[in-house]
Amino acid sequence: MTEQVLAAIDGSQFSEGVCDYAAWASLALSVPLTFVHVVDNRSEVPEEQNLSGNLHFGARERLMTELSELDEQRAKVNREQGKLMLEAAKIRAVADGVNDPVTRQLNGTLVETLVEIEKDIRLLVVGKRGETAHQASGHLGSNLERVVREIHRPILMVPKTFKRPESVMMAFDGSKTACKGVEMLAKSPLFKGIACHVVIVGAETAENRSQLEWALTTLREADHVAEGAIRAGDVEATLRDYEQQQGIDMLIMGAYGHSRIRHLLVGSTTTAMLRGSHIPVLILR
Repeated sequence: MTEQVLAAIDGSQFSEGVCDYAAWASLALSVPLTFVHVVDNRSEVPEEQNLSGNLHFGARERLMTELSELDEQRAKVNREQGKLMLEAAKIRAVADGVNDPVTRQLNGTLVETLVEIEKDIRLLVVGKRGETAHQASGHLGSNLERVVREIHRPILMVPKTFKRPESVMMAFDGSKTACKGVEMLAKSPLFKGIACHVVIVGAETAENRSQLEWALTTLREADHVAEGAIRAGDVEATLRDYEQQQGIDMLIMGAYGHSRIRHLLVGSTTTAMLRGSHIPVLILR
């Protein structure tokens, strides 16, 4: 299958943002757009041993049968809701200018399903869950960290409302992954005409200055307007300060580098940072 922008749709309030950012990316990259909804039919029936000591055999059998029937009904409702969501996403993407987006409904768990089809993904677009979003475990927010860890494709995690990016910021640490990220940023049609900021969180050293100059030169040689800064401080707080001061529309990070940014991404702060951000976050692999 041709590489595509894959947008994971669920029932959360982030779905419209997912649709619009996925449509933007599909058009900018000139690749097909596919919306996918994953139906997780795992049973939520209590473990059998928890029932056996409290119910007579006949009552327990009837209860298990009723629970099984409820699971079947729930699965049917989930499938129908998913179909409606996919159709709404398709209509929205067509309105955004995408030609013939594809919809797919798959069974399984979200992360495992994405891993199975990731070879066909050029960019994965998912929603970020905020404090007031739906808290159900089946929604994307509860899977953010696993998605980042296990999907080896670029992942764009988006807010509820679309804003066409006019400036992006890349958190840069000089690692091999980060250098590849700069090269991807420089040549990607996704960022054509978009101002690029490169930020190193660390001390003002000759090595950091040299790495920053390399990154800026790479971007400018690809006809990007590029600015950069070296700032000391806590990684997360420093990046947020720069983002707010410069009016950045998208944060770009390379996953699993070899510095404090690595610890930011692999630790428990991953989900907290992504959920706390008000702008899209693109994780490069």
